[in-house]
Formats: sequence, structure tokens, C-alpha cells
Amino acid sequence: MADAQTQIESIRKWIVQHKLRTVGCLWLSGITGSIAYNWSRPNMKTSVKIIHARLHAQGLTLAALAGAALVEYYDHKSDERAARDSRR
Repeated sequence: MADAQTQIESIRKWIVQHKLRTVGCLWLSGITGSIAYNWSRPNMKTSVKIIHARLHAQGLTLAALAGAALVEYYDHKSDERAARDSRR
């Protein structure tokens, strides 16, 4: 259980340090996954497949940016709390 917790903590720290890289990877995986899914549907035009892939990736990117903002807010609040507690 402790190993899983340290692994999750190390992943969280990496994501906090590399927020934009994480968002970029999510965007790329969103585009790739959506194109792969849409390519299996033969009744759609290629242009529509590309537009759908872009829209799916854009939604995923917005969700990732919102998540990054929440992580930043949480880290900022926990740093303030730690500084306040250390002054006591």
C-alpha cells in the first residue's frame, strides 16, 4: 500500500512540474484516439472525421487545463497553510 502511495505521489509531482507537457500529451492522445475511432466509421467524410477529432481533443484539452488549474490552486493553498502553521 505504501509503494502505491509513493508511486501516485511521484506521478502527481511530475504532473505538477510538467503541466503544459501533460496537457500537450493529453491533446495528442485525444487527437489520435478520436481519429482512430472515427476512421472505423466508413460513412463519414474525411473532413468531418478531422473536425470531430479536433473538437474531441479541444474538449479534452480544456478539461486538462481546468484540472491543472485545480492542482495549482490546491498546491498554492497547501503552501499557504504550511507557511501559516510554521509561523505559529
